[in-house]
Amino acid sequence: MILNLDTNFKPFGENNALVYESFVFPGGEPHIRIVSDLSLIDKVLITIRACNFQDMGLLLVAVDALRRSNVADIELFIPYLPGARQDRVVVNGEPLTSSVYACLINSMSFSKVTIFDPHSDVAPALIDRCNIIDNRSFAKRVMNEIGSIPLLVAPDAGSIKKVNKIVTDVESRNPIYCLKKRDLKTGKLNGFQVIADDLEGKDCLIIDDICDGGGTFIGIAKELKKKNAGKLFLAVSHGIFSKGFDVLFEHYEKVFYTNSFADFSYESKRLVQIELSNILK
Repeated sequence: MILNLDTNFKPFGENNALVYESFVFPGGEPHIRIVSDLSLIDKVLITIRACNFQDMGLLLVAVDALRRSNVADIELFIPYLPGARQDRVVVNGEPLTSSVYACLINSMSFSKVTIFDPHSDVAPALIDRCNIIDNRSFAKRVMNEIGSIPLLVAPDAGSIKKVNKIVTDVESRNPIYCLKKRDLKTGKLNGFQVIADDLEGKDCLIIDDICDGGGTFIGIAKELKKKNAGKLFLAVSHGIFSKGFDVLFEHYEKVFYTNSFADFSYESKRLVQIELSNILK
């Protein structure tokens, strides 16, 4: 059976879905009541798009409700892992947020935890019985949508290993590597570099795990154009898009993302959502 804690997110379809009611008390506490009969159910897969501690709170009470109904085997599908970007302590006084979320998840004793395209190897290593779905199927679907195999671009050092695997899969030309600098105290980005000479007008696909404000991709796009790049496309596994889309469309022909974090009502053929249900097949 499946418990979809986000009613708009059903990556494994609607069959065998448990019926439940949930709400938040005036004091802010999440609550859930599972309506379906659990007396003969011994295994449940929970799916959730967890973006904050409120979502994690709903997950915690849902697991407790299942355990109290004697469901012994509970798996978790949490494609976007909150806090995964905070995978090291840079400045004294900061938390290791990826460890905080990992501890919460481990406290629920899932039989398996599946995540999609994690930011780095740190958070998955902290989670018990963790299963990873990488971004290669997503990247292939993006290239099918584009209709060709463009030059693949790793926008920073953290994305190089992932992009190299995709290049091998699709037998593309050698990827384009990029660099950037970040002020560790302010978080501001600068010093963007594209490690290439003349790109000869070839189209480029920048691939990464997360787009938040988009600063990395705007900086890289400007440098790619200086190197005579053709059309630019952007593919991110987890789209947060906190600064909106217009600033990205100043540089990119199309932006591709999955529904791992949220759905967006922005109406444009240049914004393409690829549902995780199609990637999981």
